[in-house]
Amino acid sequence: MSCLQTIADYGLRSLGFGERLLPSSDFTLCQQFTLIGSGMIWNIYFGVVALALGFFLSTALALGKASDHLIARKASEWFIFLFRGSPLFIQFFFAYFAFLALKSSHPAFDPLTSAWLGAAIVLFLNTSAYAGEIFHGALQSVPKGDIEAAEAYGITGWKRFRRITFPTMLRLAWPAYTNEAIFLFHATTLVFFSGFPAWQQRGDALYYANYFADKTFNPFVPYPILAFYFILLTLTVITIFGLINRRLTRHLPQEARPRMRLRPMLVR
Repeated sequence: MSCLQTIADYGLRSLGFGERLLPSSDFTLCQQFTLIGSGMIWNIYFGVVALALGFFLSTALALGKASDHLIARKASEWFIFLFRGSPLFIQFFFAYFAFLALKSSHPAFDPLTSAWLGAAIVLFLNTSAYAGEIFHGALQSVPKGDIEAAEAYGITGWKRFRRITFPTMLRLAWPAYTNEAIFLFHATTLVFFSGFPAWQQRGDALYYANYFADKTFNPFVPYPILAFYFILLTLTVITIFGLINRRLTRHLPQEARPRMRLRPMLVR
């Protein structure tokens, strides 16, 4: 079987297209690259969904934590504390059994026990807590002079937040938020270890890497391939977020623009 035929057969297998049965012997390097790359589709899906939805919730959490309203402030503080204070794997564990309990009460909750929805919800809530703390710190760092200048020009309320506070908060938080986005994509590999099942063996990248490692008794081929894909994904995230950062800081002098620095977390 040629490599092109392998790509045609297994390139979209994680989405349910192509060959249903996994290769069982005579594994080629092309098969490993193709199937692990196919699984990366799910890792990208988890990361994009969690980031896209989490951006809005994290902004709300930052505003709630900075609010003078007691209930909003305490709710935001406890949400952030809960999801930042507990390991992500434990959150997967408890969420899965909570969703199972909901499923037993009504069939409508059945999709929550699937990885495509249940795991995405956990990642969404987790990254919202981390990004909410990042945005809150940036919100507290917005120069008071900017706020006073806006008030002097009669810009108050929602208009001041939209034109002054929010853009400045984003500009200050963006380098740290970029690191959170990178680590979130790395954290999507934990879905493999969670209780959420891979429907019809349509797993993520680590699922296929682990399959080849078990079958060949040689982890030094599939796992470096997995690392290679994540390095490419990290470079893509850095490039996209770097372009957004350049857009956010386009009005600043070159020497005043914050540089994007990768600061990986050792513990989630």
